[in-house]
Amino acid sequence: MNKSGARANTTDVEGDSFSRWEGDTLVINILGKPGASQDAIGKPKGRQLKVSVTAAPRLGRATDHMVRFLAGEFGVSTSAIVVVYGRLSVNKQLRVTAPTRLPGVFRQAALF
Repeated sequence: MNKSGARANTTDVEGDSFSRWEGDTLVINILGKPGASQDAIGKPKGRQLKVSVTAAPRLGRATDHMVRFLAGEFGVSTSAIVVVYGRLSVNKQLRVTAPTRLPGVFRQAALF
């Protein structure tokens, strides 16, 4: 929010959501699950989106794997995804610049 109490040029995909738009950039709060049996985008869990990856949680490798997986899901290069915080944690925030497609959970959230 800015000083007048108005929202500062951001749009939630869903009211109190796991994601919001800042111009052409999608900001996503993620609850990561490393060491999963398959890479998958799960359901929202509170203000986070659950994302599972097969990589083990060692020295940020699971986060690196998650960025590669999500780049494919959003139709962008890995350089279009920035880890804002949480590289070594399950709680993360990512910024996806100019996604060319949105996974189903984002399209469903936009309908509500």
